[in-house]
Amino acid sequence: MNDVQHNDALAFSARVLGALFYFAPNSTLAEPLVAAFTDGEWLEQWPYAVEHADALSAGFAAQGDESLPQAWQRLFIGPSALPSPPWGSVWLDRENVLFGDSTLALRQWMRENQIAFDVEQNEPEDHFGTLLMLAAWLLENGRDDACNQLLAWHLLPWAPRFLAEFIEKAGHPFFIALGKLAQQTLAQWQSSLLIPVADKKLYR
Repeated sequence: MNDVQHNDALAFSARVLGALFYFAPNSTLAEPLVAAFTDGEWLEQWPYAVEHADALSAGFAAQGDESLPQAWQRLFIGPSALPSPPWGSVWLDRENVLFGDSTLALRQWMRENQIAFDVEQNEPEDHFGTLLMLAAWLLENGRDDACNQLLAWHLLPWAPRFLAEFIEKAGHPFFIALGKLAQQTLAQWQSSLLIPVADKKLYR
Protein backbone atom coordinates (compact mmCIF):
# COMPACT_ATOMS: atom_id res chain seq x y z
CA MET A 1 0.00 0.00 0.00
CA ASN A 2 1.61 3.29 -1.09
CA ASP A 3 1.26 6.57 0.79
CA VAL A 4 -1.77 7.74 -1.18
CA GLN A 5 -3.56 4.42 -0.72
CA HIS A 6 -2.64 4.40 2.97
CA ASN A 7 -4.01 7.91 3.49
CA ASP A 8 -7.19 7.14 1.56
CA ALA A 9 -7.75 3.94 3.56
CA LEU A 10 -7.15 5.61 6.89
CA ALA A 11 -9.29 8.65 6.07
CA PHE A 12 -12.17 6.52 4.80
CA SER A 13 -12.17 4.14 7.76
CA ALA A 14 -11.71 6.98 10.27
CA ARG A 15 -14.62 8.95 8.86
CA VAL A 16 -16.95 5.93 8.82
CA LEU A 17 -16.04 4.71 12.31
CA GLY A 18 -16.10 8.26 13.68
CA ALA A 19 -19.61 8.87 12.39
CA LEU A 20 -20.91 5.58 13.78
CA PHE A 21 -19.44 6.26 17.22
CA TYR A 22 -20.55 9.90 17.31
CA PHE A 23 -23.92 10.25 15.56
CA ALA A 24 -27.18 8.56 16.49
CA PRO A 25 -27.81 5.53 14.20
CA ASN A 26 -31.09 7.00 12.97
CA SER A 27 -29.51 10.39 12.18
CA THR A 28 -29.08 11.66 8.62
CA LEU A 29 -25.31 11.20 8.74
CA ALA A 30 -25.20 7.72 10.28
CA GLU A 31 -28.30 6.01 8.89
CA PRO A 32 -26.82 5.17 5.44
CA LEU A 33 -23.71 3.76 7.14
CA VAL A 34 -25.79 1.63 9.49
CA ALA A 35 -27.69 0.27 6.47
CA ALA A 36 -24.41 -0.62 4.71
CA PHE A 37 -23.20 -2.51 7.77
CA THR A 38 -26.44 -4.32 8.53
CA ASP A 39 -26.85 -5.58 4.95
CA GLY A 40 -23.21 -6.64 4.61
CA GLU A 41 -22.15 -4.13 1.93
CA TRP A 42 -19.39 -2.76 4.18
CA LEU A 43 -17.11 -5.78 3.86
CA GLU A 44 -16.38 -5.34 0.15
CA GLN A 45 -15.55 -1.68 0.69
CA TRP A 46 -13.50 -1.89 3.89
CA PRO A 47 -9.90 -0.97 3.00
CA TYR A 48 -8.22 -3.32 5.48
CA ALA A 49 -8.14 -7.07 5.97
CA VAL A 50 -10.76 -8.09 8.52
CA GLU A 51 -10.34 -11.03 10.86
CA HIS A 52 -13.46 -13.07 11.66
CA ALA A 53 -15.32 -11.12 8.97
CA ASP A 54 -18.28 -13.51 8.90
CA ALA A 55 -18.80 -13.20 12.65
CA LEU A 56 -18.58 -9.41 12.47
CA SER A 57 -21.06 -9.31 9.60
CA ALA A 58 -23.45 -11.49 11.57
CA GLY A 59 -23.10 -9.16 14.54
CA PHE A 60 -23.86 -6.07 12.50
CA ALA A 61 -26.98 -7.75 11.09
CA ALA A 62 -28.25 -9.24 14.38
CA GLN A 63 -31.11 -7.83 16.41
CA GLY A 64 -30.58 -6.92 20.05
CA ASP A 65 -32.88 -6.81 23.06
CA GLU A 66 -33.20 -3.07 22.46
CA SER A 67 -33.36 -1.03 19.28
CA LEU A 68 -30.16 0.40 17.83
CA PRO A 69 -31.12 4.00 18.79
CA GLN A 70 -31.91 2.83 22.33
CA ALA A 71 -28.54 1.09 22.58
CA TRP A 72 -26.75 4.18 21.27
CA GLN A 73 -28.57 6.36 23.82
CA ARG A 74 -27.51 4.02 26.65
CA LEU A 75 -23.89 3.82 25.47
CA PHE A 76 -23.24 7.46 24.56
CA ILE A 77 -25.82 9.74 26.14
CA GLY A 78 -27.33 8.31 29.33
CA PRO A 79 -29.10 9.26 31.60
CA SER A 80 -27.40 6.42 33.49
CA ALA A 81 -23.62 6.25 33.83
CA LEU A 82 -22.06 5.31 30.50
CA PRO A 83 -20.59 1.77 30.44
CA SER A 84 -17.47 2.92 28.55
CA PRO A 85 -17.26 6.73 28.31
CA PRO A 86 -15.95 7.81 24.89
CA TRP A 87 -13.86 10.78 26.11
CA GLY A 88 -10.12 10.53 26.48
CA SER A 89 -9.84 12.44 29.74
CA VAL A 90 -12.04 9.89 31.52
CA TRP A 91 -9.27 7.36 30.91
CA LEU A 92 -6.25 9.66 31.17
CA ASP A 93 -7.19 11.86 34.13
CA ARG A 94 -6.62 10.64 37.69
CA GLU A 95 -10.12 11.81 38.68
CA ASN A 96 -11.77 10.30 35.57
CA VAL A 97 -13.35 13.65 34.72
CA LEU A 98 -14.42 15.39 31.53
CA PHE A 99 -12.36 18.40 30.43
CA GLY A 100 -9.32 17.03 32.31
CA ASP A 101 -5.64 17.82 31.73
CA SER A 102 -5.49 15.60 28.64
CA THR A 103 -8.35 17.60 27.09
CA LEU A 104 -6.48 20.83 27.80
CA ALA A 105 -3.34 19.34 26.21
CA LEU A 106 -5.38 18.41 23.12
CA ARG A 107 -6.78 21.94 22.96
CA GLN A 108 -3.29 23.40 23.14
CA TRP A 109 -2.12 21.10 20.36
CA MET A 110 -5.10 22.10 18.24
CA ARG A 111 -4.34 25.81 18.76
CA GLU A 112 -0.71 25.27 17.79
CA ASN A 113 -1.86 23.54 14.61
CA GLN A 114 -4.58 26.11 13.80
CA ILE A 115 -7.35 23.54 14.13
CA ALA A 116 -10.74 24.99 15.05
CA PHE A 117 -13.27 22.87 16.92
CA ASP A 118 -16.85 23.89 16.28
CA VAL A 119 -19.65 22.08 18.09
CA GLU A 120 -23.25 22.95 18.77
CA GLN A 121 -23.00 22.16 22.46
CA ASN A 122 -20.37 22.45 25.15
CA GLU A 123 -18.65 19.10 25.01
CA PRO A 124 -15.04 17.93 25.26
CA GLU A 125 -12.97 17.75 22.09
CA ASP A 126 -11.59 14.32 22.99
CA HIS A 127 -14.63 12.22 22.07
CA PHE A 128 -13.51 9.02 20.33
CA GLY A 129 -15.75 9.63 17.32
CA THR A 130 -14.73 13.29 17.03
CA LEU A 131 -11.03 12.44 17.05
CA LEU A 132 -11.54 9.83 14.34
CA MET A 133 -13.34 12.33 12.13
CA LEU A 134 -10.62 14.91 12.84
CA ALA A 135 -7.97 12.39 11.74
CA ALA A 136 -9.86 11.90 8.47
CA TRP A 137 -10.16 15.66 7.95
CA LEU A 138 -6.43 16.18 8.51
CA LEU A 139 -5.53 13.55 5.92
CA GLU A 140 -8.07 14.86 3.43
CA ASN A 141 -6.43 18.28 3.75
CA GLY A 142 -2.88 17.06 3.27
CA ARG A 143 -1.86 17.34 6.91
CA ASP A 144 -0.29 13.92 7.33
CA ASP A 145 2.11 14.93 10.10
CA ALA A 146 -0.66 16.43 12.19
CA CYS A 147 -2.75 13.28 11.75
CA ASN A 148 0.14 11.12 12.92
CA GLN A 149 0.58 13.35 15.99
CA LEU A 150 -3.14 13.27 16.76
CA LEU A 151 -3.19 9.47 16.65
CA ALA A 152 0.07 8.91 18.52
CA TRP A 153 -0.37 11.54 21.22
CA HIS A 154 -4.09 12.03 21.72
CA LEU A 155 -6.03 8.94 20.57
CA LEU A 156 -4.08 5.68 20.54
CA PRO A 157 -2.74 6.00 24.12
CA TRP A 158 -6.25 5.38 25.52
CA ALA A 159 -8.37 4.04 22.63
CA PRO A 160 -7.47 0.33 23.07
CA ARG A 161 -8.61 0.35 26.72
CA PHE A 162 -11.78 2.24 25.82
CA LEU A 163 -12.60 -0.20 23.01
CA ALA A 164 -11.94 -3.29 25.13
CA GLU A 165 -14.37 -2.06 27.77
CA PHE A 166 -16.83 -0.85 25.13
CA ILE A 167 -16.95 -4.31 23.54
CA GLU A 168 -17.36 -6.01 26.91
CA LYS A 169 -20.24 -3.78 27.98
CA ALA A 170 -21.91 -2.75 24.70
CA GLY A 171 -24.77 -5.20 25.14
CA HIS A 172 -25.95 -4.96 21.51
CA PRO A 173 -24.52 -7.11 18.68
CA PHE A 174 -24.17 -4.17 16.29
CA PHE A 175 -22.06 -2.15 18.70
CA ILE A 176 -20.04 -5.17 19.79
CA ALA A 177 -19.16 -5.74 16.12
CA LEU A 178 -18.44 -2.04 15.65
CA GLY A 179 -16.06 -2.06 18.62
CA LYS A 180 -14.23 -5.12 17.29
CA LEU A 181 -13.89 -3.61 13.83
CA ALA A 182 -12.54 -0.40 15.36
CA GLN A 183 -10.08 -2.47 17.43
CA GLN A 184 -8.70 -4.18 14.34
CA THR A 185 -8.62 -0.99 12.30
CA LEU A 186 -6.81 1.12 14.89
CA ALA A 187 -4.26 -1.67 15.38
CA GLN A 188 -3.52 -1.53 11.65
CA TRP A 189 -3.19 2.26 11.80
CA GLN A 190 -0.74 1.94 14.68
CA SER A 191 1.39 -0.61 12.83
CA SER A 192 2.00 1.94 10.06
CA LEU A 193 2.57 5.02 12.25
CA LEU A 194 5.91 6.74 11.70
CA ILE A 195 6.10 8.02 15.29
CA PRO A 196 5.74 6.00 18.51
CA VAL A 197 2.51 6.07 20.45
CA ALA A 198 2.86 8.10 23.63
CA ASP A 199 3.05 6.02 26.80
CA LYS A 200 0.42 7.52 29.08
CA LYS A 201 -0.86 6.21 32.40
CA LEU A 202 -4.48 5.11 32.32
CA TYR A 203 -6.67 5.57 35.38
CA ARG A 204 -9.62 3.42 34.40
